[in-house]
Amino acid sequence: MSLEMQIGPGAGRGFMSGYLDALGMVERLHRLLLDVVKDEFERVGILEINAVQALLLFNIGDNEVTAGELKSRGYYQGSNVSYNLKKLVELGYMHHQRCEIDRRSVRVRLTARGREIRDTVNALFARHAEGLEHRSVIERDGFADLTRTLKRVERYWTDQIRYIY
Repeated sequence: MSLEMQIGPGAGRGFMSGYLDALGMVERLHRLLLDVVKDEFERVGILEINAVQALLLFNIGDNEVTAGELKSRGYYQGSNVSYNLKKLVELGYMHHQRCEIDRRSVRVRLTARGREIRDTVNALFARHAEGLEHRSVIERDGFADLTRTLKRVERYWTDQIRYIY
């Protein structure tokens, strides 16, 4: 389907084209991030967890959370987070405990093994940040501008989900 058919007659082709380019870039960057994490884990010989699970451990960090909290923060979707949390508990990367107030809810936190994974991801990201800065790929202010823009897009999409349907 042509871009004209996708956006309709009279629509701002330049803006729409830029929007579609940005959407494609976000998708590619997400997949590339997962590949980068996967490659790092293969390099250091960690093969029993995948990149999504490693990022889950990284994002939980030192917190104690429920699957619902991870979903409400917008990090993960539905059964995907529940499956990965269950797998990480089985593999010994996370502790789990039923919430005393709401017995249906399970709280999770990292074990020592989970903290090692978090530290591995953190070290990878620190090396990348240093490399990006050292090679002048993006300036410090560039990340602030990029993050501000992405937060505005996130807010717009969130509003579309909550208020339009």
